[in-house]
Amino acid sequence: MFASTDTSRTRLIVPALGGVYATLNNAAETLLRAVAGAFLAIHGSQKIVNPFGATEMVEGLGFYPGVFWSPLLACTEFFGGILIAIGLVTRPAAFAGLIVLLVTVWFHWVTMGQGFSGAEKSLLWAAILAFFVIRGGNRHSVDKRIGKAF
Repeated sequence: MFASTDTSRTRLIVPALGGVYATLNNAAETLLRAVAGAFLAIHGSQKIVNPFGATEMVEGLGFYPGVFWSPLLACTEFFGGILIAIGLVTRPAAFAGLIVLLVTVWFHWVTMGQGFSGAEKSLLWAAILAFFVIRGGNRHSVDKRIGKAF
């Protein structure tokens, strides 16, 4: 799926930049996907080396049994991040990460009582992953290369 910035309908202040914007559109989206996926995988790498390390934390959030949810959290962040970065099964991987991030929003905003300031980073990450749930991988993704996408 290819979506471009339609600069022909938008009156640009500097019309000569229309070609630049159109050319860089896919590259910018690919960069955002790769960075978001890589950062999610890096964040999850701390959990994947000790998949049961978050057992008490997830049980504290009401997810029982923690021995099930803690490794699932680790795998979602680590392997899901890798999948998002390379653009393989992008939508399901981003959706799983989005669910994790919405739980962290709830945790910081409601459970910890930190409000927006505590949940701000999780909200930003959730918005990025929601974008990829909707868009999927672009033409620079494994999904596109294999000709299959959700």
